[in-house]
Amino acid sequence: MSRRRKKKKNNFKTLGYSISLIVIGIGIFMARNSEMINADDEMSTKTGIGNSCSRHFPALETVSIPDSLPQQTKEYVGFTISFNKENRTPNYVAWELLGEETEGAKGRSDKFWTDPDIVGCPDTRDYTRSGYDRGHMCPSADQKWSEEAMNDCFVMANICPQLHALNNGAWKTLENKERQWAKRDSAIMIVAGPIYNPMDTARIGNAGVRVPGAFFKVIIAPYLDQPRGIGFIYPNMAAPGNMQDYAMSIDNVEKITGFDFFPSLPDDIEEKVESSFSFKEWNSSRIQ
Repeated sequence: MSRRRKKKKNNFKTLGYSISLIVIGIGIFMARNSEMINADDEMSTKTGIGNSCSRHFPALETVSIPDSLPQQTKEYVGFTISFNKENRTPNYVAWELLGEETEGAKGRSDKFWTDPDIVGCPDTRDYTRSGYDRGHMCPSADQKWSEEAMNDCFVMANICPQLHALNNGAWKTLENKERQWAKRDSAIMIVAGPIYNPMDTARIGNAGVRVPGAFFKVIIAPYLDQPRGIGFIYPNMAAPGNMQDYAMSIDNVEKITGFDFFPSLPDDIEEKVESSFSFKEWNSSRIQ
C-alpha cells in the first residue's frame, strides 16, 4: 500500500428513492440473516501491528470498478480518491487509519477548495443553500495527524451531497466508531463513497453535482492474527435504529455497488474478511 506522507501526480484513467431504499433494505436483510456470524469464542487480545502477524499488503487503496464509470484517481496526503466527472463526486475514497493518527493536534480546516487537476471538481458554492451538507467521505477528524492532510481533506473531490440528518447523525456515529476501532486494532483500512441508481437524478449547483441515494463504507483490519471486515450502507436520509441494522458483509456491498474491494489481498484473506462479518466482534472493546 502506498503510504502517504507526500503527494503524487494524477493517474487519469423524492418516489424514486423509495425503490433505491427497498433494494438497499433487501441487501441489509439478506446480509443480516444469511451472513452474520457470532463472535462467541474469545481469541487473542494482542494489540498493535507489531504484536500480530508481520504482514504488509500493498495497494489496499485500490478498488476495481466497472469500466463504464468515469474515473480519475489521485493520491492526496492521507487518502486516495477515484473521482467521477459526470457525477461530480467521488466513486470512492480510500484511506488507512492508524490508531496513533486519531489523536492528532491539527484543528479542523473548514477551507473547502476546488482542485484544478480534477476534471469536473465542483466549487463549494455549488452546495450553498442546496439543502445538502458538504459530506466528507474521508472525515477531517481522521486527518488530525498532519496539517497538509487536514487541508487536503477539504478538497471538494472528497465531498458528496449529504442530508444533514445523516451527516450529523448515523454517519458521524460510524466515523467515531472507526477511530475507536483503529485505536484498538492499531490499523484499519476504510473505503467509502456514494451509491447511485438510475432514479437518482437530482443535481445541485451550477456544476450539477449529482445527489446520491445512499452511501457505502467498507472496513477491514487486515493485520490482526484473525483479519476481519465489515460493510455498511446508509440511505441518504435520517437513519433510525442501531448501527448494526445497517451492517453487512463486504461481499454484499460489492453486489450492490458493483465494486471489487481490496483485490490486492491474498485470496484466502480476501475471502475471510469479505464473506462474513460480526458486528458483535467489531463493536467489542477488545481484539477478538
